[in-house]
Amino acid sequence: QVQLVESGGGLVQTGGSLRLSCKASGRIASFASMGWYRQAPGNKRELVASISSNDIPVYGDSAEGRFTISRDSAKNTVYLQMNRLKPEDTAVYYCRYSADVVYWGQGAQVTVTS
Repeated sequence: QVQLVESGGGLVQTGGSLRLSCKASGRIASFASMGWYRQAPGNKRELVASISSNDIPVYGDSAEGRFTISRDSAKNTVYLQMNRLKPEDTAVYYCRYSADVVYWGQGAQVTVTS
């Protein structure tokens, strides 16, 4: 079992920044990738960014060069730095852990006001 605890969501104005954190605990696989997805009301869940066990990032279209994913393997924590936020970035952001099984965090609400 793996537990994921997200933090860092909140309310921010257009153009602002937020940093999401996701700490994994439990039986962590050394080869696990971690990532962030988001889901806005009425939309499908979409990839924002993921990072492999050897720190190779993959970004979804929504990242648009404004977001940066990173991880601290010693802390089993992945981060998502979000800059130049827009109202359309408003969504619930979910942390995802993927190894032999997939786990999801509970979600962190990000709201960007115009």
